[in-house]
Amino acid sequence: MKLYDVELSGNCYKVRLFAALTGMALERVPVNMQAGEHKQPSFMDMNAFGQVPVLEDEACRIRDSQAILVYLANRHGDPAWWPQDAAGQAEIVAWLAVAAHEVRAGPGAARLIEKFGKPLDKPAALGQAGALLETLERHFAQHDWAALGRPTIADCALFPYVALAHEGGIDLGPYAKVRAWLDRVRDLPGFIAMPGIA
Repeated sequence: MKLYDVELSGNCYKVRLFAALTGMALERVPVNMQAGEHKQPSFMDMNAFGQVPVLEDEACRIRDSQAILVYLANRHGDPAWWPQDAAGQAEIVAWLAVAAHEVRAGPGAARLIEKFGKPLDKPAALGQAGALLETLERHFAQHDWAALGRPTIADCALFPYVALAHEGGIDLGPYAKVRAWLDRVRDLPGFIAMPGIA
């Protein structure tokens, strides 16, 4: 399997993280976004949105990190990460939606502004991040994991940009339960880091 990858992308990292936690081998294909490789026709043929990551598995190509996590979890065949029952899947998908929306618009956007100079609305990003972290703090006060009482792809989807919040100027100091969850993820066998995440 090939992962079209950017080292500093939290979305690419969540795929690398899940693969490492489950012992899946991925061939990483670096994409030079500064040189515009993601907007070249050869890449746009794989993902018309010109975004990483893209996973290529024989004739199958999957775009979007959340979709890739679902694909890999199904391919891995371990129901601990992706259950077969509708209720369990729905609980996980609800958290994948949080990763794609609230996390992206909050700590993800704040990091894009601070680290990469993107012209986004910093007060809006910080407001979104604060609301998200308050919600996560309440959740992790009652639950060790995002869904189903165990590590799932929901944790892989949420982890990167929350763990990288400091790169967006967001202090996780007030969120002890969130920090404890981040530590639980780091303690999982097979955990790998990325720049900005120890």
